[in-house]
Amino acid sequence: MRRLAEFLALVSAVMFRYLTRTVDRPAELPGPSESVEQRAIVRVARGVNRMFARVYHQMTVLSPPRLPRKGAAILVSNHISALDPMLIQSVCSRLVIWMMAREYYELKSIGWVFRMVEAIPVERSGRDMAATRSALRSLHSGRVVGIFPEGKIETDDNLLPFQTGVAMLAIKTGVPVFPVYLDGTQRGQEMVSGIIHANRVRIAFGPAVEFDRGSTSKQSLEAATEQIKAAVLTLRTSVWGDTI
Repeated sequence: MRRLAEFLALVSAVMFRYLTRTVDRPAELPGPSESVEQRAIVRVARGVNRMFARVYHQMTVLSPPRLPRKGAAILVSNHISALDPMLIQSVCSRLVIWMMAREYYELKSIGWVFRMVEAIPVERSGRDMAATRSALRSLHSGRVVGIFPEGKIETDDNLLPFQTGVAMLAIKTGVPVFPVYLDGTQRGQEMVSGIIHANRVRIAFGPAVEFDRGSTSKQSLEAATEQIKAAVLTLRTSVWGDTI
């Protein structure tokens, strides 16, 4: 708890500095062409999240993100805890638009943060075409979309089957797919527990995955999905090189 108190004090100092620098400036409303990444409140939130992940938690980046500086991309990762989006975002220079479970998106305590960064809520019950359309719009707008293709948090050290939605989005839009693998003491923790307790995290990013984009048939999507999963598994080897 002492470590949490120290971190909150640091966050308060940063927020105070930001507010004292901007309080005397005239209010500026975001223009119609301003992206969410350019909004002041989003920049502040990303800075706080970076401190949360890199200072409060002990995070080791084994290989940096390979995302393009501009243009659309899909980021795919294994899923071990409710903290995963925040931890991965802290390492990425670009804002990631996460596809996330609706039950987290609608939490009253932090749901406003997810709406602020334009996260995409997904129904777990079955195919969510509204979420798919939102992801397609984000990709067509040149954004980075983050997806956990397992669809839920892993129950053990083995990857769950990957859903074919990532391959479908990638083939329809032509955007590159970049793999991520993370592990740590946050494995299996819910949101509140993961935030309160400092964790040790290891994360690795890989290059764009190569796969056949010539068809969206069931067989082609399954083959592409297996190649994406294999790329994530390759990164697991580097993360598991040492005991966490």
